Amino acid sequence: MRRGGHEGTSERLVNRTVERYGVWLRSTVVLLCGALGLVWADAADVPLALALLAPAVLACGVRLWALRRPLPLPLALLWTLDAAVVLLMGLSQPVLDGEGGNAMVEVAVGISVIAFQFEWATRPMAGAALAGAGVVACVLGDVLSSSEHDLDVVPLVRMLIQVGLARAGYLIVRARARAADRSAAVRAALRREADVAAARRATEREYLATLHDTASATLLMVSQGDSRDWSWLPPRARQDLEALSAMPGFETGSVDLAALLGCVPEGEGQARVRLTTHIEGPLTVPSGPGLAIFNGVREAVTNVSRHAGVREAELRAWREEGNGVVVELSDAGRGFDPDSVPVRRRGISGSIIGRMRAVEGTASIISRPGAGTRVRWRWHDRGGVPQAHDQDRVPQAHDRGRVPQAHDRGRVSPAGDGAGQATEARGPAAGQATEARGPAAGQATDVPGPAARTRAEHTAAVRFIRGQLLIGAQLVALLICLVWQFTISLRRLVAHQDVYHPAWPQTAAFVCLVAVAVAGGASLLRGRRIPPGVRGWCLGSVLAVSAVSAYTLPPHHATGPADWAFGVVGWHALFLLADLRVRWYAAFLGAHIGINAAAVVGHGAPPAAEAAVLGIATVGSCGLQFAIGALMTHLLRDTAPAAGSAAAREEELRTRERIHEHLQSDHKERYRALTATTVPLLVGLGHGVLSPHDEEVRLRCGVEGARMRRLFAEGDAVADPLLNELRACVEVAEHQGVTVSLAVRGQPGEVPVEIRRELIDPVAVTLGRTRSAARVTVVRTPGAVRVSAVGVDCADDCAEAAAVPSQRRAADPQVSVVRTRRGESMWAEASWSRPASPEVALP
Repeated sequence: MRRGGHEGTSERLVNRTVERYGVWLRSTVVLLCGALGLVWADAADVPLALALLAPAVLACGVRLWALRRPLPLPLALLWTLDAAVVLLMGLSQPVLDGEGGNAMVEVAVGISVIAFQFEWATRPMAGAALAGAGVVACVLGDVLSSSEHDLDVVPLVRMLIQVGLARAGYLIVRARARAADRSAAVRAALRREADVAAARRATEREYLATLHDTASATLLMVSQGDSRDWSWLPPRARQDLEALSAMPGFETGSVDLAALLGCVPEGEGQARVRLTTHIEGPLTVPSGPGLAIFNGVREAVTNVSRHAGVREAELRAWREEGNGVVVELSDAGRGFDPDSVPVRRRGISGSIIGRMRAVEGTASIISRPGAGTRVRWRWHDRGGVPQAHDQDRVPQAHDRGRVPQAHDRGRVSPAGDGAGQATEARGPAAGQATEARGPAAGQATDVPGPAARTRAEHTAAVRFIRGQLLIGAQLVALLICLVWQFTISLRRLVAHQDVYHPAWPQTAAFVCLVAVAVAGGASLLRGRRIPPGVRGWCLGSVLAVSAVSAYTLPPHHATGPADWAFGVVGWHALFLLADLRVRWYAAFLGAHIGINAAAVVGHGAPPAAEAAVLGIATVGSCGLQFAIGALMTHLLRDTAPAAGSAAAREEELRTRERIHEHLQSDHKERYRALTATTVPLLVGLGHGVLSPHDEEVRLRCGVEGARMRRLFAEGDAVADPLLNELRACVEVAEHQGVTVSLAVRGQPGEVPVEIRRELIDPVAVTLGRTRSAARVTVVRTPGAVRVSAVGVDCADDCAEAAAVPSQRRAADPQVSVVRTRRGESMWAEASWSRPASPEVALP
């Protein structure tokens, strides 16, 4: 784990990748060099060489096995096994003897100490100690294999430089991975908050739609009188209470819409709507859209019962091409004119259109007076096809509203808007003679679904992580180029000027490589990709340097101390080709090796021993470069997508937890607000304690219905929210037979929603308990807002009822309320003083 903080997804996968890479690289090199050492050793030395090399190979095998199946081995034991590998390889040098044996041991130990920096990347002290063990192994091998016990310092210095470069390279890549994690975390946090806010808004809309379809409709129907059969009321009230108390769920499975539509309630008695169904099933859709369509159809059937003037309707459902579904409910009733429908009415805009908007579907209504009404729901899966195994999922009662079971068919009584007028079936988007869609109902445009957006976000995250790792990888290769060129290569070039024939091409080639590093590095340091033209020129120059160096160097010096270019050319090509697939880099290395091999063979075929040394040097130099290139490709092609996927999964869990936490809190707050007034009414009506024949019960239901209607109007996009919400309460009173006059003075101004609630609530109570006539007055001045209501023939306890706070929150101390009763008349006034604007100090 990262010290001092949480290890990000990209960093964690980078660490895992380089660790596995280090183990495989070291094990491969040790196995290959050990096998070649046994082949070239004298027959008499094979048993001793085998005794030294076999344990080293076995230790590497243990480490490889631990990658696939982690073994319960302490870290100290693993470190000891790694140290034993390099020590055994060093001790085998005097046994193998000869130039080939020395070269093999030097390559094996040198690459091993580099690999240790990756294996122990998260424990740098362990990696440094193993590098020290490698130095000790080389010293022992040189001293024991030399007759004069001389120590060659140059390989040791080169090894330490390689170890430092390996560690620096890892730190650079890790820094880029951490930068990617930090940036991704910031973006994820913003996206998470946006998702939480969207989920809360969607749940709030569904809550209001459910409240409209259940408690609001039931209470308003009770408030309108007792001249009806109330046998349906107790079970309906209990169902409403269940719907309001259920915690919204987060189901991601699928439902069979055909089965759901078979459970649409038709009503009872004279209010029953006989449905003729033509459903092509099964219609498997995600639970969210499926339940949104079901609840919308249920509300539309209720509207047919209450407003269409007919008792028959046709329900059709079928699947469209492209994994879409269409549901249509039509009747031959009286129809309606949408122009006269106020924007605050909720039967269509909230329960039907709003629900489909929340699931990125469309709902359209075609209607005109005398021509009947057709409601169509359409949902198209833009994110993928539901899995077959989701078809058996049984929806729960809390999935965005209660889903009736088959035995509930026909039990639910007519409900709906409760206003009792034909205009309730109309909505702002409810229909011209042509098909009309609400502005948020989803136009006929391609709007990306959640799955499509998720894929786009995942692709962007992978692209960003890959970009960060690419910059880090190229910077690592550039660093190796510069350090190698200005330390090892420069020393060799200066020390062997007398070897080159002629010398000036070698110097010019050195300067050319410097120019390549500057040209490519200029783009990298500015955080940009190397332009294709610059890359092509640089690659051509690097190959030219390889050819110039090879053909101006005597053949017996190839890959030796005088060959300064052979080991550095590959690093230059690496930072130029790091963003391409590894086969391009392999092709370059093949061309580079081929140029040098052709130069050597051109002077005559070398002896077998010399050829073997050349081969070992090529493996030690170009083989390491190719391995680093393969690692970079793996980081860019595999690790970046894995990091993006892992980060997406972790973020999805965090988002779901956060949404669940907030929605639980919101649900508790909403239900707490309902417990003061609405819940007691539903409980009493559901268990027969309260009678709808009681005038006091009906008045209480009317007050709560008015409060809910004002709550529904809060979400309307209107120029004057205060007047819009007040008119919603006035309409409820008018539907109950009260004559209301409304007078407004002053210009509209901004009034916070909390203040509007407390200004309107006393008026809603007064109107709800008035039997005959009322007058409502709104007075707005620059400094204050006053809302008053005078009710004639008001119930006896109107003043006490008006003192009950709104179901949304306790009374706001900024709003003052005055109530006066004279005989059967009641006057209530709520006033709010606007806060004074801070004065600007004059200079």
